[in-house]
Amino acid sequence: MFTGEFEYRVDEKGRVPIPPKFRTEELKKEGVVLTPGLEKCITIYPPSEWKKFADSITSSPLPPSKLRKLNRAIFARAFSVEIDGQSRITLPVQLRQYAGVGEEVVFAGANNYIELWSKTQWDEESSKSQSEAFQIIESIEKRA
Repeated sequence: MFTGEFEYRVDEKGRVPIPPKFRTEELKKEGVVLTPGLEKCITIYPPSEWKKFADSITSSPLPPSKLRKLNRAIFARAFSVEIDGQSRITLPVQLRQYAGVGEEVVFAGANNYIELWSKTQWDEESSKSQSEAFQIIESIEKRA
């Protein structure tokens, strides 16, 4: 499980270290899969979680034409990335541009995956998410 948030700097070659708390044996051995996140971030999956996600798409009851479009949108923009000897990953230019990543980034644990945000966008998103999360928790408690 990935929890916590950690600020880092991206170097001039587009590399950033994975926070020590997130450096599992699986990631060290197999690398990670990077994809565009839904809210202008980069989603970082361990290979085992990526496989679960891919399997859920493949086994969905979507019509073939919609499944093909979904596969193109997701898998064509995904990158398998190795972790180097200094525990860094290189962020593909396409994903950096998509997420507006500059020098300052935030790694945010999101349970079974990690999100990588530009610092500016994370500051905005985290305050919105916190407010909405409290409202969601309250609605759940009212139903219980």
